[in-house]
Amino acid sequence: MKQSLQLKMGQQLSMTPQLQQAIRLLQLSTLDLKQEIQQTLESNFMLEMEETELEPLPLPSSEKNTEEQEIDLKSDTLPDELPTDTQWDDVFSNTALATPAKASNSNEDFDILSIASASQNLIEHLKWQLNLTLFSDLDRLIAEIIIDAIDEAGYLSLTLDEIQQTLAYEEIELDEIEAVRHRIQIFDPIGVASLSLQDCLMVQLKQLPIDTPFLRWTKQLIGKNFKLLAEQKEAQIIRRLDIKKEQLQGINKLIKTLNPKPGHLYSSVSADYIEPDVYVFKRGQKWQVELNPAINIDLKINKQYAGLVKRANDSKDNQCLKENLNEARWFIKSLEGRNSTLLLVAKKIIEIQHAYFDYGDEAMKPLVLREIAEDLELHESTISRVTNQKYMHTPRGIIEFKYFFSSHVGTATGGECSATAIKALIKKLISAEKPQKPLSDDKLSSILKEQGIKIARRTVAKYREGMAIPSSSKRKRLS
Repeated sequence: MKQSLQLKMGQQLSMTPQLQQAIRLLQLSTLDLKQEIQQTLESNFMLEMEETELEPLPLPSSEKNTEEQEIDLKSDTLPDELPTDTQWDDVFSNTALATPAKASNSNEDFDILSIASASQNLIEHLKWQLNLTLFSDLDRLIAEIIIDAIDEAGYLSLTLDEIQQTLAYEEIELDEIEAVRHRIQIFDPIGVASLSLQDCLMVQLKQLPIDTPFLRWTKQLIGKNFKLLAEQKEAQIIRRLDIKKEQLQGINKLIKTLNPKPGHLYSSVSADYIEPDVYVFKRGQKWQVELNPAINIDLKINKQYAGLVKRANDSKDNQCLKENLNEARWFIKSLEGRNSTLLLVAKKIIEIQHAYFDYGDEAMKPLVLREIAEDLELHESTISRVTNQKYMHTPRGIIEFKYFFSSHVGTATGGECSATAIKALIKKLISAEKPQKPLSDDKLSSILKEQGIKIARRTVAKYREGMAIPSSSKRKRLS
Protein backbone atom coordinates (compact mmCIF):
# COMPACT_ATOMS: atom_id res chain seq x y z
CA MET A 1 0.00 0.00 0.00
CA LYS A 2 1.38 3.35 -1.03
CA GLN A 3 1.89 5.84 1.78
CA SER A 4 0.68 9.40 1.30
CA LEU A 5 -0.05 12.57 3.26
CA GLN A 6 -3.65 13.75 3.58
CA LEU A 7 -5.06 16.93 5.11
CA LYS A 8 -8.45 16.66 6.85
CA MET A 9 -10.48 19.37 8.55
CA GLY A 10 -12.91 18.67 11.37
CA GLN A 11 -14.31 19.90 14.66
CA GLN A 12 -14.02 18.30 18.06
CA LEU A 13 -14.68 19.32 21.66
CA SER A 14 -11.51 20.23 23.53
CA MET A 15 -11.38 20.20 27.33
CA THR A 16 -9.35 23.26 28.25
CA PRO A 17 -7.69 23.42 31.68
CA GLN A 18 -10.17 26.14 32.68
CA LEU A 19 -13.15 23.95 31.73
CA GLN A 20 -11.68 20.99 33.61
CA GLN A 21 -11.28 23.18 36.69
CA ALA A 22 -14.89 24.39 36.49
CA ILE A 23 -16.18 20.80 36.20
CA ARG A 24 -14.02 19.64 39.10
CA LEU A 25 -15.24 22.45 41.38
CA LEU A 26 -18.83 21.68 40.40
CA GLN A 27 -18.69 18.13 41.70
CA LEU A 28 -16.83 18.86 44.95
CA SER A 29 -18.68 18.59 48.25
CA THR A 30 -18.75 21.53 50.67
CA LEU A 31 -15.93 20.22 52.84
CA ASP A 32 -13.76 19.40 49.81
CA LEU A 33 -14.49 22.81 48.30
CA LYS A 34 -13.37 24.65 51.44
CA GLN A 35 -10.15 22.65 51.40
CA GLU A 36 -9.65 23.41 47.70
CA ILE A 37 -10.14 27.15 48.31
CA GLN A 38 -7.67 27.11 51.18
CA GLN A 39 -5.04 25.29 49.09
CA THR A 40 -5.51 27.73 46.20
CA LEU A 41 -5.13 30.72 48.53
CA GLU A 42 -1.86 29.28 49.82
CA SER A 43 -0.47 28.49 46.36
CA ASN A 44 -1.57 31.59 44.42
CA PHE A 45 -0.39 34.91 45.82
CA MET A 46 -2.73 36.82 43.48
CA LEU A 47 -5.77 35.61 45.40
CA GLU A 48 -6.98 36.91 48.74
CA MET A 49 -10.17 36.86 50.77
CA GLU A 50 -12.40 39.83 51.35
CA GLU A 51 -11.65 41.03 54.85
CA THR A 52 -14.58 41.88 57.10
CA GLU A 53 -14.19 44.67 59.59
CA LEU A 54 -14.47 43.58 63.20
CA GLU A 55 -16.85 45.46 65.45
CA PRO A 56 -15.11 47.41 68.24
CA LEU A 57 -15.31 45.93 71.70
CA PRO A 58 -17.85 47.63 74.01
CA LEU A 59 -16.41 50.11 76.46
CA PRO A 60 -16.96 49.73 80.23
CA SER A 61 -20.43 50.90 81.28
CA SER A 62 -19.12 53.30 83.92
CA GLU A 63 -15.77 54.74 84.83
CA LYS A 64 -16.55 54.23 88.50
CA ASN A 65 -16.43 50.44 88.21
CA THR A 66 -13.13 50.67 86.34
CA GLU A 67 -11.58 52.83 89.01
CA GLU A 68 -12.68 50.43 91.73
CA GLN A 69 -10.81 47.60 90.03
CA GLU A 70 -7.52 49.50 89.82
CA ILE A 71 -4.81 48.57 92.31
CA ASP A 72 -2.97 51.18 94.31
CA LEU A 73 0.63 50.32 93.57
CA LYS A 74 1.90 52.80 96.16
CA SER A 75 0.08 51.00 98.97
CA ASP A 76 2.01 48.51 101.10
CA THR A 77 -0.94 46.13 101.37
CA LEU A 78 -2.63 44.23 98.61
CA PRO A 79 -6.29 43.20 98.54
CA ASP A 80 -7.19 39.58 99.19
CA GLU A 81 -8.54 39.07 95.66
CA LEU A 82 -6.93 40.67 92.61
CA PRO A 83 -9.11 41.59 89.61
CA THR A 84 -8.63 39.27 86.66
CA ASP A 85 -9.95 39.18 83.12
CA THR A 86 -10.77 35.46 83.20
CA GLN A 87 -11.81 32.82 85.67
CA TRP A 88 -10.21 29.43 86.27
CA ASP A 89 -13.24 27.63 84.80
CA ASP A 90 -12.94 29.68 81.60
CA VAL A 91 -9.55 28.12 80.86
CA PHE A 92 -9.74 24.67 82.44
CA SER A 93 -13.04 22.83 82.15
CA ASN A 94 -14.22 20.28 84.67
CA THR A 95 -13.76 17.49 82.15
CA ALA A 96 -10.12 18.42 81.74
CA LEU A 97 -9.56 18.18 85.49
CA ALA A 98 -11.45 14.91 85.74
CA THR A 99 -9.53 13.18 82.92
CA PRO A 100 -6.20 11.78 84.07
CA ALA A 101 -3.25 12.42 81.81
CA LYS A 102 -1.44 9.45 80.38
CA ALA A 103 1.70 8.64 82.34
CA SER A 104 4.78 9.49 80.38
CA ASN A 105 8.43 10.26 81.06
CA SER A 106 8.61 12.71 78.17
CA ASN A 107 8.32 16.47 78.51
CA GLU A 108 5.54 16.75 75.94
CA ASP A 109 2.75 19.23 76.60
CA PHE A 110 -0.54 17.94 77.95
CA ASP A 111 -2.95 17.72 75.01
CA ILE A 112 -6.52 17.79 76.32
CA LEU A 113 -7.95 17.63 72.77
CA SER A 114 -6.22 14.34 71.98
CA ILE A 115 -7.58 12.78 75.18
CA ALA A 116 -11.10 14.07 74.56
CA SER A 117 -11.12 12.70 71.01
CA ALA A 118 -9.58 9.34 71.88
CA SER A 119 -11.97 6.42 71.74
CA GLN A 120 -11.37 2.93 73.09
CA ASN A 121 -12.50 0.05 70.92
CA LEU A 122 -13.89 -3.25 72.17
CA ILE A 123 -10.65 -5.25 71.99
CA GLU A 124 -8.67 -2.60 73.90
CA HIS A 125 -11.41 -2.38 76.53
CA LEU A 126 -11.41 -6.15 77.05
CA LYS A 127 -7.62 -6.38 77.25
CA TRP A 128 -7.61 -3.56 79.80
CA GLN A 129 -9.96 -5.67 81.96
CA LEU A 130 -7.83 -8.74 81.31
CA ASN A 131 -4.81 -6.98 82.82
CA LEU A 132 -6.83 -6.29 85.97
CA THR A 133 -7.99 -9.91 86.34
CA LEU A 134 -6.00 -12.67 88.02
CA PHE A 135 -5.14 -15.36 85.45
CA SER A 136 -2.44 -17.97 85.23
CA ASP A 137 0.06 -17.60 82.41
CA LEU A 138 -1.63 -20.29 80.36
CA ASP A 139 -5.13 -18.97 80.95
CA ARG A 140 -3.98 -15.47 80.08
CA LEU A 141 -2.64 -16.77 76.76
CA ILE A 142 -5.99 -18.44 76.04
CA ALA A 143 -7.85 -15.27 77.03
CA GLU A 144 -5.77 -13.13 74.67
CA ILE A 145 -6.52 -15.46 71.74
CA ILE A 146 -10.24 -15.43 72.58
CA ILE A 147 -10.34 -11.64 72.82
CA ASP A 148 -8.51 -11.22 69.50
CA ALA A 149 -11.12 -13.49 67.87
CA ILE A 150 -14.11 -11.37 68.98
CA ASP A 151 -15.88 -9.51 66.17
CA GLU A 152 -17.46 -6.04 66.21
CA ALA A 153 -20.81 -7.38 67.49
CA GLY A 154 -19.05 -9.01 70.45
CA TYR A 155 -19.34 -12.63 69.31
CA LEU A 156 -16.54 -15.18 69.05
CA SER A 157 -15.60 -15.61 65.40
CA LEU A 158 -13.71 -18.88 66.02
CA THR A 159 -14.96 -22.17 67.37
CA LEU A 160 -13.43 -23.72 70.47
CA ASP A 161 -11.84 -26.41 68.28
CA GLU A 162 -10.14 -23.75 66.14
CA ILE A 163 -8.81 -22.03 69.26
CA GLN A 164 -7.51 -25.39 70.48
CA GLN A 165 -5.71 -25.90 67.16
CA THR A 166 -4.12 -22.46 67.54
CA LEU A 167 -2.68 -23.66 70.86
CA ALA A 168 -1.56 -26.99 69.40
CA TYR A 169 1.87 -26.75 71.01
CA GLU A 170 0.19 -26.82 74.44
CA GLU A 171 -1.79 -29.75 75.82
CA ILE A 172 -5.01 -27.85 76.44
CA GLU A 173 -8.43 -29.39 76.81
CA LEU A 174 -11.61 -27.82 75.49
CA ASP A 175 -12.90 -27.54 79.04
CA GLU A 176 -10.03 -25.19 79.92
CA ILE A 177 -10.78 -22.95 76.94
CA GLU A 178 -14.47 -22.97 77.81
CA ALA A 179 -13.72 -21.98 81.42
CA VAL A 180 -11.65 -19.00 80.30
CA ARG A 181 -14.36 -17.99 77.83
CA HIS A 182 -16.99 -17.99 80.59
CA ARG A 183 -14.82 -15.62 82.64
CA ILE A 184 -14.48 -13.24 79.68
CA GLN A 185 -18.24 -13.33 79.12
CA ILE A 186 -18.81 -11.46 82.37
CA PHE A 187 -16.40 -8.72 81.33
CA ASP A 188 -17.92 -5.37 80.37
CA PRO A 189 -20.01 -5.44 78.21
CA ILE A 190 -21.62 -8.59 79.56
CA GLY A 191 -22.18 -11.24 76.92
CA VAL A 192 -19.04 -10.78 74.83
CA ALA A 193 -17.22 -13.86 73.52
CA SER A 194 -20.54 -15.68 73.12
CA LEU A 195 -20.93 -18.37 70.49
CA SER A 196 -24.58 -17.63 69.68
CA LEU A 197 -27.40 -15.23 70.42
CA GLN A 198 -28.93 -17.71 72.85
CA ASP A 199 -25.62 -17.96 74.72
CA CYS A 200 -25.28 -14.15 74.83
CA LEU A 201 -28.77 -13.57 76.24
CA MET A 202 -28.42 -16.33 78.85
CA VAL A 203 -25.20 -14.80 80.20
CA GLN A 204 -26.90 -11.45 80.62
CA LEU A 205 -29.87 -13.04 82.37
CA LYS A 206 -27.59 -14.83 84.86
CA GLN A 207 -26.14 -11.48 85.94
CA LEU A 208 -29.56 -10.04 86.86
CA PRO A 209 -30.76 -10.04 90.50
CA ILE A 210 -32.69 -13.13 91.55
CA ASP A 211 -35.77 -11.09 92.43
CA THR A 212 -36.05 -9.65 88.88
CA PRO A 213 -39.70 -10.07 87.72
CA PHE A 214 -40.27 -12.91 85.23
CA LEU A 215 -36.59 -13.94 85.39
CA ARG A 216 -37.22 -17.67 85.97
CA TRP A 217 -39.63 -17.98 83.03
CA THR A 218 -37.34 -15.92 80.78
CA LYS A 219 -34.40 -18.24 81.52
CA GLN A 220 -36.57 -21.23 80.79
CA LEU A 221 -37.80 -19.72 77.52
CA ILE A 222 -34.36 -18.75 76.22
CA GLY A 223 -32.54 -21.77 77.61
CA LYS A 224 -34.91 -24.58 76.57
CA ASN A 225 -37.42 -23.06 74.14
CA PHE A 226 -35.35 -20.58 72.17
CA LYS A 227 -36.62 -21.89 68.82
CA LEU A 228 -40.20 -21.07 69.81
CA LEU A 229 -39.10 -17.57 70.78
CA ALA A 230 -37.30 -17.07 67.45
CA GLU A 231 -40.40 -18.17 65.54
CA GLN A 232 -42.64 -16.06 67.80
CA LYS A 233 -45.06 -18.93 68.43
CA GLU A 234 -47.11 -17.37 71.17
CA ALA A 235 -49.61 -20.16 71.81
CA GLN A 236 -46.93 -22.86 72.07
CA ILE A 237 -44.82 -20.74 74.43
CA ILE A 238 -47.79 -20.14 76.75
CA ARG A 239 -48.59 -23.85 76.79
CA ARG A 240 -44.95 -24.96 77.22
CA LEU A 241 -44.24 -22.57 80.12
CA ASP A 242 -47.73 -22.94 81.61
CA ILE A 243 -48.18 -19.17 81.90
CA LYS A 244 -50.79 -16.57 81.04
CA LYS A 245 -50.74 -14.02 78.24
CA GLU A 246 -50.06 -11.14 80.67
CA GLN A 247 -47.02 -13.01 82.02
CA LEU A 248 -45.73 -13.54 78.49
CA GLN A 249 -45.89 -9.77 77.96
CA GLY A 250 -43.69 -9.29 81.04
CA ILE A 251 -41.21 -11.86 79.72
CA ASN A 252 -41.12 -10.07 76.39
CA LYS A 253 -40.38 -6.73 78.11
CA LEU A 254 -37.51 -8.28 80.06
CA ILE A 255 -36.01 -9.76 76.89
CA LYS A 256 -36.12 -6.32 75.23
CA THR A 257 -33.85 -4.95 77.98
CA LEU A 258 -31.07 -7.35 76.91
CA ASN A 259 -28.44 -6.42 74.33
CA PRO A 260 -28.19 -8.89 71.42
CA LYS A 261 -24.98 -7.24 70.14
CA PRO A 262 -22.97 -6.05 73.17
CA GLY A 263 -19.89 -5.23 71.09
CA HIS A 264 -21.65 -2.32 69.40
CA LEU A 265 -21.41 -0.37 72.67
CA TYR A 266 -17.71 0.09 71.87
CA SER A 267 -17.96 0.56 68.15
CA SER A 268 -14.96 2.46 66.74
CA VAL A 269 -16.82 3.74 63.66
CA SER A 270 -16.24 7.47 63.32
CA ALA A 271 -19.08 9.80 62.44
CA ASP A 272 -19.16 11.48 59.05
CA TYR A 273 -19.89 15.19 59.31
CA ILE A 274 -21.97 16.89 56.65
CA GLU A 275 -22.02 20.59 55.96
CA PRO A 276 -25.04 21.74 53.91
CA ASP A 277 -24.55 23.63 50.67
CA VAL A 278 -27.82 25.58 50.86
CA TYR A 279 -30.35 26.57 53.52
CA VAL A 280 -34.08 26.18 52.86
CA PHE A 281 -36.58 28.20 54.90
CA LYS A 282 -40.13 29.43 54.60
CA ARG A 283 -40.72 33.16 54.38
CA GLY A 284 -44.40 33.99 54.40
CA GLN A 285 -46.11 31.41 52.22
CA LYS A 286 -43.12 30.66 49.96
CA TRP A 287 -40.12 28.39 50.37
CA GLN A 288 -36.81 30.11 49.69
CA VAL A 289 -33.21 28.98 49.46
CA GLU A 290 -29.88 30.66 50.16
CA LEU A 291 -26.29 29.53 49.76
CA ASN A 292 -24.37 28.47 52.82
CA PRO A 293 -22.15 31.44 53.78
CA ALA A 294 -19.33 28.98 54.48
CA ILE A 295 -18.99 28.22 50.74
CA ASN A 296 -20.07 31.62 49.46
CA ILE A 297 -16.59 32.98 50.08
CA ASP A 298 -15.68 36.33 48.54
CA LEU A 299 -12.32 36.10 46.79
CA LYS A 300 -10.60 38.97 45.04
CA ILE A 301 -7.44 39.80 43.14
CA ASN A 302 -4.62 41.35 45.11
CA LYS A 303 -4.38 44.80 43.57
CA GLN A 304 -0.82 45.38 44.74
CA TYR A 305 0.53 42.26 42.98
CA ALA A 306 -1.72 42.74 39.95
CA GLY A 307 -0.30 46.25 39.50
CA LEU A 308 3.19 44.78 39.04
CA VAL A 309 2.20 43.00 35.82
CA LYS A 310 3.62 44.70 32.73
CA ARG A 311 2.06 44.03 29.35
CA ALA A 312 5.12 44.23 27.08
CA ASN A 313 7.53 42.57 29.48
CA ASP A 314 8.47 38.97 28.68
CA SER A 315 10.78 38.43 31.62
CA LYS A 316 10.48 35.27 33.74
CA ASP A 317 9.17 37.14 36.77
CA ASN A 318 6.53 38.97 34.75
CA GLN A 319 5.40 35.72 33.11
CA CYS A 320 4.95 34.21 36.54
CA LEU A 321 2.82 37.17 37.59
CA LYS A 322 0.68 36.84 34.46
CA GLU A 323 0.13 33.10 34.93
CA ASN A 324 -0.92 33.49 38.55
CA LEU A 325 -3.20 36.40 37.65
CA ASN A 326 -4.97 34.38 34.93
CA GLU A 327 -5.32 31.35 37.22
CA ALA A 328 -6.78 33.53 39.97
CA ARG A 329 -9.32 35.08 37.60
CA TRP A 330 -10.41 31.69 36.27
CA PHE A 331 -10.71 30.26 39.77
CA ILE A 332 -12.95 33.10 40.89
CA LYS A 333 -15.06 32.73 37.73
CA SER A 334 -15.34 28.93 38.18
CA LEU A 335 -16.30 29.36 41.82
CA GLU A 336 -18.99 31.90 40.97
CA GLY A 337 -20.32 29.61 38.23
CA ARG A 338 -20.47 26.68 40.62
CA ASN A 339 -22.40 28.62 43.25
CA SER A 340 -24.86 30.10 40.75
CA THR A 341 -25.55 26.70 39.15
CA LEU A 342 -25.97 25.10 42.58
CA LEU A 343 -28.45 27.78 43.61
CA LEU A 344 -30.42 27.46 40.34
CA VAL A 345 -30.78 23.69 40.74
CA ALA A 346 -31.78 24.01 44.40
CA LYS A 347 -34.46 26.59 43.57
CA LYS A 348 -35.86 24.41 40.79
CA ILE A 349 -36.01 21.35 43.10
CA ILE A 350 -37.87 23.34 45.75
CA GLU A 351 -40.23 24.72 43.12
CA ILE A 352 -41.18 21.21 42.02
CA GLN A 353 -41.10 19.50 45.43
CA HIS A 354 -42.60 22.30 47.55
CA ALA A 355 -45.38 19.95 48.72
CA TYR A 356 -42.75 17.71 50.33
CA PHE A 357 -41.62 20.51 52.64
CA ASP A 358 -45.23 21.14 53.69
CA TYR A 359 -46.52 17.57 54.06
CA GLY A 360 -43.56 15.16 54.07
CA ASP A 361 -42.47 12.12 52.05
CA GLU A 362 -45.98 11.12 51.04
CA ALA A 363 -46.28 14.33 48.99
CA MET A 364 -43.06 13.74 47.03
CA LYS A 365 -43.48 14.01 43.26
CA PRO A 366 -41.67 11.82 40.70
CA LEU A 367 -38.64 13.63 39.31
CA VAL A 368 -35.67 12.74 37.10
CA LEU A 369 -32.49 14.65 36.23
CA ARG A 370 -33.63 15.20 32.65
CA GLU A 371 -36.59 17.36 33.77
CA ILE A 372 -34.32 19.73 35.71
CA ALA A 373 -31.82 19.83 32.83
CA GLU A 374 -34.50 20.75 30.29
CA ASP A 375 -36.04 23.46 32.49
CA LEU A 376 -32.66 25.09 33.20
CA GLU A 377 -31.28 24.43 29.67
CA LEU A 378 -28.28 22.58 31.09
CA HIS A 379 -26.77 19.21 30.25
CA GLU A 380 -27.97 16.22 32.27
CA SER A 381 -24.39 15.41 33.32
CA THR A 382 -24.11 18.92 34.81
CA ILE A 383 -27.21 18.32 36.95
CA SER A 384 -25.76 14.98 38.02
CA ARG A 385 -22.54 16.66 39.19
CA VAL A 386 -24.45 19.42 41.01
CA THR A 387 -26.66 16.98 42.91
CA ASN A 388 -23.87 14.55 43.84
CA GLN A 389 -22.72 14.92 47.47
CA LYS A 390 -24.68 18.16 47.85
CA TYR A 391 -26.97 18.72 50.82
CA MET A 392 -29.63 21.22 51.82
CA HIS A 393 -30.51 22.21 55.37
CA THR A 394 -34.30 22.10 55.70
CA PRO A 395 -36.85 22.15 58.56
CA ARG A 396 -37.11 18.38 57.95
CA GLY A 397 -33.38 17.83 58.43
CA ILE A 398 -30.28 17.78 56.23
CA ILE A 399 -31.24 16.11 52.95
CA GLU A 400 -29.14 15.16 49.94
CA PHE A 401 -30.16 16.66 46.62
CA LYS A 402 -30.50 13.20 45.06
CA TYR A 403 -33.20 12.30 47.59
CA PHE A 404 -35.67 14.43 45.64
CA PHE A 405 -35.17 12.35 42.47
CA SER A 406 -37.08 9.08 42.20
CA SER A 407 -38.84 6.91 39.66
CA HIS A 408 -42.60 6.83 39.26
CA VAL A 409 -45.39 4.27 39.49
CA GLY A 410 -48.69 4.55 37.62
CA THR A 411 -51.95 5.25 39.42
CA ALA A 412 -55.52 4.12 38.70
CA THR A 413 -56.44 7.58 37.42
CA GLY A 414 -53.63 7.58 34.86
CA GLY A 415 -51.31 9.79 36.90
CA GLU A 416 -47.92 9.09 38.45
CA CYS A 417 -46.78 8.55 42.03
CA SER A 418 -43.22 8.92 43.28
CA ALA A 419 -41.37 5.86 44.54
CA THR A 420 -40.36 7.87 47.60
CA ALA A 421 -44.01 8.58 48.39
CA ILE A 422 -44.86 4.88 48.00
CA LYS A 423 -42.04 3.91 50.35
CA ALA A 424 -43.38 6.40 52.90
CA LEU A 425 -46.85 4.85 52.59
CA ILE A 426 -45.44 1.33 53.04
CA LYS A 427 -43.48 2.43 56.09
CA LYS A 428 -46.57 4.12 57.53
CA LEU A 429 -48.71 1.00 57.01
CA ILE A 430 -46.10 -1.25 58.60
CA SER A 431 -45.65 1.06 61.61
CA ALA A 432 -49.42 0.93 62.23
CA GLU A 433 -49.76 -2.86 61.85
CA LYS A 434 -50.44 -5.24 64.71
CA PRO A 435 -47.21 -6.91 65.91
CA GLN A 436 -49.05 -10.21 66.36
CA LYS A 437 -50.35 -10.13 62.75
CA PRO A 438 -48.01 -8.12 60.48
CA LEU A 439 -48.95 -7.23 56.93
CA SER A 440 -47.52 -9.40 54.18
CA ASP A 441 -46.17 -7.95 50.92
CA ASP A 442 -49.25 -9.20 49.09
CA LYS A 443 -51.52 -7.50 51.61
CA LEU A 444 -49.57 -4.24 51.33
CA SER A 445 -49.90 -4.40 47.56
CA SER A 446 -53.68 -4.86 47.88
CA ILE A 447 -54.00 -1.89 50.26
CA LEU A 448 -52.02 0.35 47.92
CA LYS A 449 -54.16 -0.73 44.97
CA GLU A 450 -57.25 0.25 46.94
CA GLN A 451 -55.70 3.72 47.27
CA GLY A 452 -55.25 3.91 43.49
CA ILE A 453 -51.57 2.94 43.27
CA LYS A 454 -50.80 0.12 40.82
CA ILE A 455 -47.92 -1.79 42.36
CA ALA A 456 -46.96 -5.47 42.22
CA ARG A 457 -46.08 -7.58 45.24
CA ARG A 458 -42.45 -7.97 44.12
CA THR A 459 -42.14 -4.17 43.88
CA VAL A 460 -43.44 -3.84 47.45
CA ALA A 461 -40.85 -6.41 48.56
CA LYS A 462 -38.12 -4.46 46.73
CA TYR A 463 -39.06 -1.16 48.39
CA ARG A 464 -39.40 -2.83 51.81
CA GLU A 465 -35.95 -4.42 51.55
CA GLY A 466 -34.52 -1.09 50.41
CA MET A 467 -35.75 0.46 53.67
CA ALA A 468 -34.16 -2.42 55.68
CA ILE A 469 -37.57 -3.61 56.89
CA PRO A 470 -37.71 -7.39 57.50
CA SER A 471 -40.41 -9.63 56.08
CA SER A 472 -43.75 -10.18 57.83
CA SER A 473 -42.61 -13.48 59.35
CA LYS A 474 -39.61 -11.77 60.96
CA ARG A 475 -41.65 -8.74 62.08
CA LYS A 476 -44.04 -10.92 64.04
CA ARG A 477 -43.77 -10.18 67.75
CA LEU A 478 -45.20 -11.63 70.91
CA SER A 479 -48.11 -9.75 72.49
